[in-house]
Amino acid sequence: MSNLLDVCEISCSYNSETVVHNLSFDVQAGEHACLLGPSGCGKTTTLRAIAGFEPLNHGSVSLAGSTLSQPGFTLSPEHRQLGMVFQDYALFPHLTVAKNIGFGLSGKNSRSRINDMIQLTGLKEFANRYPQELSGGQQQRVALARALANEPRLLLLDEPFSNLDASLRQSLSHEVRELLKQTGTSSILVTHDQEEAFAFADKIGLMQNGQMAQWGTARELYQQPASDFVAGFVGEGSLIKGTRNLEGRIETAAGVFEPVTDIPTEQQTVLLRPNHVICDQTSPHTATVVQMSFRGENNLLKLRLSSGEELLLETPAQSSLKVGDTTGLRPSAMMVPAFA
Repeated sequence: MSNLLDVCEISCSYNSETVVHNLSFDVQAGEHACLLGPSGCGKTTTLRAIAGFEPLNHGSVSLAGSTLSQPGFTLSPEHRQLGMVFQDYALFPHLTVAKNIGFGLSGKNSRSRINDMIQLTGLKEFANRYPQELSGGQQQRVALARALANEPRLLLLDEPFSNLDASLRQSLSHEVRELLKQTGTSSILVTHDQEEAFAFADKIGLMQNGQMAQWGTARELYQQPASDFVAGFVGEGSLIKGTRNLEGRIETAAGVFEPVTDIPTEQQTVLLRPNHVICDQTSPHTATVVQMSFRGENNLLKLRLSSGEELLLETPAQSSLKVGDTTGLRPSAMMVPAFA
């Protein structure tokens, strides 16, 4: 696949404060990407810069080799061959579903295009209704259909599921991904929800303080986090301090572990997922149960180690452990991510 979008070392500012710093990534044709991160990390500013709503102080944005933005030049949004779905959908309340979808279309094929989008998004029975007569999920489909009606080369989605309940968010993220695959449209999703990112994206960029903390697949971010920030943000887990022994292993209050990558420093931090440690009453490494959450087939325990650190641990639902109990621990996975 070839690069459709190239974002090269871009920087953006608000009121002389730089909020995006030398950020780079690319999106290939047919790929679905995600910018993930906490509030204020710069992900929406990055999306707005790609859309042409924010100028660049440094770097460039290119689509299929054509420059869209660079310092001193910002191609207007309507000339970028991009579509955008906003967080609040931005539907016109006085227009029907069909007219919302067709807004901005012209020419003799516009009616056919509207009908195609109505069929694609399953809105046929709602074509003559107004936005206020629709559910949140239906409004989201209208916004998506309108964005796709102009056949954009790249679709930008700014937290489009944030106003929906959790179960609907997950189902719609899968549905939107499938719709985009049907139309062959590449996309970039902005979200703070990692489950949404994992369900939707081929590549994820986790942002921190206006910079790219890590760019990769969901599996890479989860199994091979590039920093303790990535490790703490993606998935459940605990960061436990340890000491490197002569064999290169890391001794912690939860047991001895092998780092995925060799780090020569003596003091290290390991990332332990809830399934990296199991209970073993014969082990000298002990911990006290301080909290328990029932999760159907298993329990999620919060343990306090002898070091005072806290560790998350999965146990079978039928386990007899309860808050206040002490249990021994041993590693169930020897290879774990580690950080200096």
